[in-house]
Amino acid sequence: APCTPSPSLWASPGKGMSRSLLSPPGIKCGGVLSAPSGNFSSPNFPGPYPYETECTWLIVVAEGSSVLLSFSHFELEYHAACAYDYLQVYNGAARDQGNLLGTFCGHSPPPPFSSAWHVMAVVFRSDRHVAKRGFAAAYWKGSGEGWRWQSIHLSVLLHHPHHPCLSADACGGQLTGLSGEITSPRYPESYPNDAECRWSIGGTGSGGPLTLVFADFQVEGGEGCGFDYVALFDGPTATAPRLGRYCGSARPPRTVSSTPYLLVLFKSDFNIGGRGFKAHFYSAGECQEVFTTVKGNFSSPRYPSFYPNNLKCQWSIQLPPGYQVKVFFLDMELEGRSSLTGGCDYDHLAAFDGGTENGSLLGRWCGRENPSPVTSRSNQLLLVLHTDRNTAKRGFSIAYVGVVPMNVSCTRTDFHIQIPVQSLAHLERNRIYLGTPSCAAQVVGRNFKIHTRFDTCGTESQKRNNTSVIVSTLYIDFSVGDQEDIHQYEVQCEPKRKEASVTFIAGPDPSRLSQAENLVDAQQREGGATDARETKSQDTSDIVFISICILAGLLMVIAVVGLVLL
Repeated sequence: APCTPSPSLWASPGKGMSRSLLSPPGIKCGGVLSAPSGNFSSPNFPGPYPYETECTWLIVVAEGSSVLLSFSHFELEYHAACAYDYLQVYNGAARDQGNLLGTFCGHSPPPPFSSAWHVMAVVFRSDRHVAKRGFAAAYWKGSGEGWRWQSIHLSVLLHHPHHPCLSADACGGQLTGLSGEITSPRYPESYPNDAECRWSIGGTGSGGPLTLVFADFQVEGGEGCGFDYVALFDGPTATAPRLGRYCGSARPPRTVSSTPYLLVLFKSDFNIGGRGFKAHFYSAGECQEVFTTVKGNFSSPRYPSFYPNNLKCQWSIQLPPGYQVKVFFLDMELEGRSSLTGGCDYDHLAAFDGGTENGSLLGRWCGRENPSPVTSRSNQLLLVLHTDRNTAKRGFSIAYVGVVPMNVSCTRTDFHIQIPVQSLAHLERNRIYLGTPSCAAQVVGRNFKIHTRFDTCGTESQKRNNTSVIVSTLYIDFSVGDQEDIHQYEVQCEPKRKEASVTFIAGPDPSRLSQAENLVDAQQREGGATDARETKSQDTSDIVFISICILAGLLMVIAVVGLVLL
């Protein structure tokens, strides 16, 4: 058979690896595989594997490369939690939960894998009862240009489309990461007929519910989804309550389990297929979250305890149009910078303007840095945490607040403040006031408006940088019930120049908001938005004032000339 293991591939145990860990006495299995590519299998394959066996294969390829792994045959004793016979794949040599990519048993082959670096470990264990045929696997050196948590499916097949040990139909398995991706067999090509795949997701240790989001979906339709379908179950097996059964081309809704486990079952019949599906899962509230409220906070998984290894977590803040997102870093301790490059090459946190990693990079941090607040240019901001195979730290704690879009201007005697109603649609006008509640906003057309003189509404005159300015505080009251939540903006006017500005001064963490810089205060005007940090305004009173001065000067000259002539 083309995938029968070759004896020339087996190497002696590596340093620090005991012979007893690799295999029991008399059983030949495990070892260090250091060739650029090769095959290995369970003992006695394709015959039944022996009882009470534990084998460890350590796959080592050239530094800077990754290990690509695929299974062509797989048949182990089945158990819902793979507690009897099982196979585990680790990202690296260390056997800890942070490096575990998955635990597998039963008849569904594990998906293809790609390691994060040049080492991968595969552990096979059998108990004293029930033996099956075992497994056959192939590995080869990858480019090292990136990896995914669970499966790389089609990308692996494209690297080695004719590899004799590849199974394009590999699907299902026990997935234990905090986040990951699953796809139907052969995705995005048409999935095979008569397929049955089971992904049992869970066992992350977080204890929280799981969220599943479909990014793409095309499965043969039919009344009652009786032909091809994807079924979701609120637990590790199909005996758990069913959360949904889906087919056709409409993407299933975002699904959240009520338990720490979720089963995804995919079945196809004997004819008619489709593109299949791609879905992402994550531990809700742990590794990925979407925030739509005007303020909030979140932290890295397990904070303030050490975060797990091998993570890619995303937090997306999505506010109504016109808003900006301001993020405050309350605490941060990640793995430090690289001693070779000085960059954040290992664990790092990055912020992007917008909803994707294609947006402008607003910052990238690591170590024990104390970043200044970051403000998006749009109404969305994405934070992404990457952690590698080792060295974990405390993580981070973050608070954010939505900066309300407003247009602030002034004359020599008045403040003019305008806020789109749609930005604060759920607030009554008396929740928006300048200085005192008696100076509440009025609703004029599509805007909340405050037009008031300097000698009212709690304004005061101050000297700043040897310049006289008029200062007041704009309050926006988001309080609900007994929970007070009032955001404050300092409104400032320099009367001589008629220049106004607004600064966010109080929100989720007043002790750190003193670092706040002037915010964009003219986000949404009639006809468009502006990126300027200050909105300058002049009105017709300038022309009137200058005209009066000129006229007074002329009259004075005429009067003086008249007196001289008399």
